[in-house]
Amino acid sequence: MGTPEFAVASLEALLHAEFHIVAVVTAPDKPAGRGMAIHESAVKKIAVSKHIPVLQPVNLKDPVFLDQLASYKAELQVVVAFRMLPEKVWNMPAWGTINLHGSLLPQYRGAAPINWAIINGEIETGVTTFKLQHAIDTGNILLQDKIPITEETTAGDLHDTMKMIGASLLVKTIEDLLKGTLSEIPQVIRPGEIYKAAPKIHPADCKLNFQDTVENIHNRVRGLSPVPGAYTDLHGHKFKIYKTIKEIRTPDHLPGVPVSDGKTYLKFSCRNGYLICTEVQLEGKKRMDIESFLRGYRLP
Repeated sequence: MGTPEFAVASLEALLHAEFHIVAVVTAPDKPAGRGMAIHESAVKKIAVSKHIPVLQPVNLKDPVFLDQLASYKAELQVVVAFRMLPEKVWNMPAWGTINLHGSLLPQYRGAAPINWAIINGEIETGVTTFKLQHAIDTGNILLQDKIPITEETTAGDLHDTMKMIGASLLVKTIEDLLKGTLSEIPQVIRPGEIYKAAPKIHPADCKLNFQDTVENIHNRVRGLSPVPGAYTDLHGHKFKIYKTIKEIRTPDHLPGVPVSDGKTYLKFSCRNGYLICTEVQLEGKKRMDIESFLRGYRLP
């Protein structure tokens, strides 16, 4: 059960490991783009190419869908980047349902664990396989694998690394389940440990606040790159910033003031220095490096 590109690596890994996948459940097709052409999910495209039956329910509680799902007699269900499942679905197979999540649970439960781990300045995250239960992302942990985060790692970089490491962990999880060597570990927040959530990213989360420190703003840019993208206002235009460099020193300007030589650099004043922009996108234009942007943009 999965929909986006992130889930494709797991589906392909399960197929490569020669597990018998009786069906795939994914999002319904929907119109997209300027021509509103019908768009199929990334997972559906792979499933169709491998001649695997595909179910695309609008309502996961629909009796017709539940009967279809039950007819495949799956022993185990695997969820990667899908929707919240009703109990009638996740409790259907004899072995239950396992989920691959993009964090080291119990930290960063929620829809955007990759983004928030970087925004919060973490130096490490990971992937977790766990058994589904009622509350979202709270089931017993099966296996985990750690992933380092550098000061240059973007959400896009981490996404691409994590989908591959997660796919391998998923295969190992199922292999160990078959061997009977896995022990389920309840999720526990240790005394003194601060719990960090990973809710859905909203537009307000993407607007940069230059009253903050350079370090925090740099992390927010990385955590939102390439999508949905951090942004600010540049002379009345929405200005997305995808990559930055930190310049930590006493600033000579008020927070938020853009400073540039008009040719090679553009930076914004922050509480404790400057955020140097290296990849940007002005509203209505393409994403480009800063020198290309400055060649075509006349600063007031």
